[in-house]
Amino acid sequence: MRLLRLLSASATGYLLGTVPSADIASRLRAGRLVDVRSAGTGNPGATNARRLLGRRLGYAVLVADVAKGFVACGLGRRLAGDTGAHAAGVAAVVGHCYPFWTRFRGGKGVATSFGQCLYTFPAYAPFDIALAMTVARIPGLRRPALTSVAVSSGAWLWASVQWWKRGLPNLWGPRPTGALPLANAATVLVIASKAVLMLLRAEPDELALPR
Repeated sequence: MRLLRLLSASATGYLLGTVPSADIASRLRAGRLVDVRSAGTGNPGATNARRLLGRRLGYAVLVADVAKGFVACGLGRRLAGDTGAHAAGVAAVVGHCYPFWTRFRGGKGVATSFGQCLYTFPAYAPFDIALAMTVARIPGLRRPALTSVAVSSGAWLWASVQWWKRGLPNLWGPRPTGALPLANAATVLVIASKAVLMLLRAEPDELALPR
C-alpha cells in the first residue's frame, strides 16, 4: 500500500508538471497566437514567454511554473506523507522538462524546482534564490543562467545534507530526513540533463528563476 501511495504521488506530480503554462498563456494573449516552442529561444518557459508575450504574461507563467512544483508536493504529501511530497516534487520537475503531451519537449525545470524547494525545503528557499540571482549578475560570465543554476544547485544539495544531519527546523516543510537530499539530487540531475541538451543544441542562455 505504501508503494502504491508513492506511485500515486509521483504520477500526480508528473501530470501537474506537464501542464503547459507558457502555451496556455500564449492562447490567452489577445491577437495573434505565438508558439513559444518555435519562436524566440524555443523554450516554453517564463523567460521566453516574457520576451514573446509581454511582461505580465511572462510573470504569470513564472508563478504558474513555481506553483506546479509547490502544489505537486502538497498533494504528494497528502497521498503518501513526507516521502510522497519529495517524490511528487521530483516528478513535477520531470513532467515540466519532459511532458509526454508534447513528445517530451518541455522547459528547463528551474521555476518548477523552486516550487519544490519552497515546499519541501522552505527554510532554505530565500537563500537559494538570493544566491542564484547574485551569481547570475556577476559581470563577464559567458552563460550566467547556467552558472547560477549550477552554483545554486550545489549549494541546495549541500544545505539539504546539513539540515538532515543536524535536524534543523524547516518551517512548514517536512522534517529533514535522508529523502530531502536524495530528492534534491534527483531534481538536479533532471535539470542538468536539460542543460546538456541545451548546450548540445547550442541554444541561447536565459536568465531564469533560480532552481
